Amino acid sequence: MSAVPAASLLGQAEKLTLERAITIAIENNPNLEASRLEVNRASARVREAWGTALPRIDLNANYTRALKKPVFFLPDFTNPDSDEIIPIEIGATHSVDMIVSGEQVLFDAAVFIGVGAAQTYAKASREGFRASQVDVVTNTRNAFYGVLVAKEVVALMRENIQYSQENLKNVRILFEQGLVSEYDRLRAEVTVENIRPELINAENAYLVAINNLKNAIGIPYDTEIEVEGRLEYNPVPDSLVAKAQEVVLRSNASLSALKLQAQVNDAITSAQRSYYLPRLSAFGNYTYQAQKNAFTLSTNDFITSAIVGLNLRFNIFEGFQTSARVEQAELEYRKTQEQISSLELALQTAAETAILEMNKARQRIESQGRTVEQAERGYKIATTRYSSGQGTQLEVNDAQLALATAKVNRIEAIFEYTIAINELERLLGQLPQFVVELEEQRKSN
Repeated sequence: MSAVPAASLLGQAEKLTLERAITIAIENNPNLEASRLEVNRASARVREAWGTALPRIDLNANYTRALKKPVFFLPDFTNPDSDEIIPIEIGATHSVDMIVSGEQVLFDAAVFIGVGAAQTYAKASREGFRASQVDVVTNTRNAFYGVLVAKEVVALMRENIQYSQENLKNVRILFEQGLVSEYDRLRAEVTVENIRPELINAENAYLVAINNLKNAIGIPYDTEIEVEGRLEYNPVPDSLVAKAQEVVLRSNASLSALKLQAQVNDAITSAQRSYYLPRLSAFGNYTYQAQKNAFTLSTNDFITSAIVGLNLRFNIFEGFQTSARVEQAELEYRKTQEQISSLELALQTAAETAILEMNKARQRIESQGRTVEQAERGYKIATTRYSSGQGTQLEVNDAQLALATAKVNRIEAIFEYTIAINELERLLGQLPQFVVELEEQRKSN
């Protein structure tokens, strides 16, 4: 699959919403395309399996020219006492035959088991494709939100340096009027310069996040993009969290695919056992043939014949191959069952971890929200006290640092909460509705 051109997807403005980023990622992701092709292959296998239960009709036509005719030997009947054997040619120089043959399976357990197994495998492939879709959506969301949080941090650092510059301006005015010492002016100047590296680091982190997003959605690194939106705190319903560990065992796409694979392995075991059973089929042949020494064949030279019959095949002994294949299939089924148990435990643990991360991040968000309010109030008090000559420059610097730290901590807590939600939705196998509609539209085209 060729990558979707960035210009055709992003347009001239080159701005990305979350929905648009997910759409591009789904179109460009090679692993997802591979899963989609596997679904198509599984559908073809279902048709192939049904084909084994349908009649088979073959046409076989032959023309032969005898360069030297075959012979058989007979005694010399004209002189029986001579003990001579006389070779006699048989056949004709030219022969043509056409045979139409047909076969219909009447009973073969492996055929009917194979049809069911192929259908189950097709369902497993579709669940595997859904798991790939969920992974692509989750990775894109995480990368997109990573850009948003980096963008917020850059804005906060710029706001912080703006506050520092305004404070420095006021300090210089007060210094020129002889109201503050040179030490206060130097402290204000140093504070501004100390913030600049933090701003540079934040801007670099933003560029790294942009590149991560480009990689996640599969567009060239030299494409200029700008994300739209803000990182907001949107708590999920408590009912979803309460039932997460129960729901994950029903709706996780990878687990569903593995359970269906176990059904396929069980069907394969039954199919291997079916080789102990007889196979019954009906057959028929219709032959149209002619032979002549001169190459002047006409329709009058052809004769026809037809036969029908039944064929019963029963395996008596084949060197224990069937029992070995049955044992292998049983072991593969048991291995899949162990994988299911392991995955169920891992999913429940992962769901519990995601919930704990959500709760921790939610508490941080609530705590940091109050902290930001207090820090903003503290900064106003510190600047007012300093302007009136009652405070010190150190108090202003401390208040400004506390405010910046509180805001960064809150936005990082929101990011952690959002990432935990994404992980929980991935475990639950949830897809946005527009992704489902996009795939349906793709199928219809």
